[in-house]
Formats: sequence, structure tokens, C-alpha cells
Amino acid sequence: MAEELEAENASWERSAKDLAAGAAGGIAQVLLGQPFDIIKVRLQTSNQYNSALDCGKKILTHEGPLAFYKGTLTPLIGIGACVSVQFGAFHYARRHFEEQNLKHANSLSPSSSTSPTSDTKPLSYPQYYASGAFAGLTNSILSGPIEHVRIRLQTQPHSPTQRLYSGPLDCIRKISSHAGILSGLYRGQTVTLFREAQAYGVWFLTFEYLMNRDMARNGYSRKEISSPKVALYGGIAGEALWLASYPFDVVKSKMQTDGFGVGKQRYKNMRDCFRQTWTAEGWRGFWKGIGPTLMRAMPVSAGTFAVVELAMRALG
Repeated sequence: MAEELEAENASWERSAKDLAAGAAGGIAQVLLGQPFDIIKVRLQTSNQYNSALDCGKKILTHEGPLAFYKGTLTPLIGIGACVSVQFGAFHYARRHFEEQNLKHANSLSPSSSTSPTSDTKPLSYPQYYASGAFAGLTNSILSGPIEHVRIRLQTQPHSPTQRLYSGPLDCIRKISSHAGILSGLYRGQTVTLFREAQAYGVWFLTFEYLMNRDMARNGYSRKEISSPKVALYGGIAGEALWLASYPFDVVKSKMQTDGFGVGKQRYKNMRDCFRQTWTAEGWRGFWKGIGPTLMRAMPVSAGTFAVVELAMRALG
């Protein structure tokens, strides 16, 4: 069965539902993924851990179980907004492409109806990728500073006497006063743009490909795909996201912890960070922490897509 066209239901109400469903998925994403994320960031930005397991053990031993949710307030609010924007922007771009495809199809067959039909192919896979990339670029306006603050909080010393920031607001205030908004809060934004476009282009493309294949294979509508299948396809999409974009994420983390505390900035820009990482660590330096990241990606992405799909079905 062909996929239903979203262009049929394009409206402000539909966009609001997309944003609400995305916000629900974002909250699920943070709660499921935060412990894995702090291990990933510690491995990317420090050489004091032998492995992901060693990192997790040391955090638990020296900082306690609550340390795995250090800096959670920022992403709980921020990532909820980010995922909301991701899905809202993706579906906005998707409807745009559907409308363009329909206009093109009607220009080739003037006698056909101008309204969307289930016989019209919705999007090509390059268009799914472009829609996801658009969602990532839109999201980067929020994700850049939010992730910067989260990484600062996750990697600061645990001892109360050595902490640099008392919380998210204090971190934002100190970074902004030290380096300003663009050079401070938005440090590493160029590589963030590359990462977000590639990551979410692949994320949405993979998920939509798997969903479309399931509908074509079994001959039923999107709403009839079971939640376990939606979660499975979402989990696979999460693995694809990180495999396609991880080197960009490593460089982003390095740049956003550069000059942490007292000391000068080590990296001049994104290109310099890539060069220094390659010189000092080789290709392996761009994949440090990939293990816990992939472990995190499956349940987090599965939960995100499952919650979003359920919310969209409930909202109608």
C-alpha cells in the first residue's frame, strides 16, 4: 500500500501536532540516553579511562549513581525542544517536497487531478535525506549551545571545591561573559552544522526507508505497523545516524571542551581540530567512544520514534 501523503493535511494544526509529538519523543530520548551520553563525552574528551566499562565504573565509584544524570536539566528542557523542532522541520520539508512532486506529476499529466492521491509516489529517498538534513540544520540553532552547556557540565571536576559551574544558568552566564554569544555559547557551531545535516539526513532516511519497505511488503498503511516494529526501525536508524556522523561529533566535543577552566584554546577552528586529532591519534581518534554511543543509540532512537509515532497517531 502506498504511503499516505502529508500534503493532504498541511495546516498549522498539523505542524503543532508534529511539534508536540516531537517534544514527547525528546523527553523519552533524554531519560533513556543521558547515562550513555555522559560516558561518551568523557571518553571523547579525556584519556583517563581505559574503556566505556572502566569509565562507567569510575563514575559510579567516585561520583555516585546520580552523576550519570549530571547536567540533565539542560537537555531535558533543551533536547525536548530540539526533537520537537527536528520532527516539525522534517515534516514541513516533507510536505514541501510532496507538493512539488504533485505539481511536477500534474504538469506531466494535465488531465489528472490536482489533489494528492494514494497512487502518487510521495518522496524519493534523496528527498527524505534532504528533509532530514533541513531538520538537522534547523535544529542546530538550539542544539549547538544546549549541547555545549551540557558537555561543560558533564566534564567539569566532580569535587565541589573544583567545580567551575554551579548549574546550567551559571554555565551560560560564565561562557557568555568570557567569550560572548557567538564565540562562546556557539563555539563549534560550524562542525555542528555538518554533523546535524548528515546525522539527521541519514536518521530520517533510514527510518522512512524501513517503514516504506514494511508497508510495501505487507500491503498495509503506516498506522498499521506495530509499535515494536516502529521501535526496531527507529533503533536501526539511530545506529545509522552515529555511524554516518560520529567523527563530526568527536571534533564538536573537543572544540566545546577546549579551554575548559584555566588555559588557552587549543584548537583554532574545526579544520585545525581535525588536523590535530589525526596527527595525535590517527583515524582511531575520530571513533573514541563509539561503543557506548552505539549501545545508547538503539534504545534511545527506538524509544524516540516509538513515542513520536504513538503521539502522532493519538493526536490524529
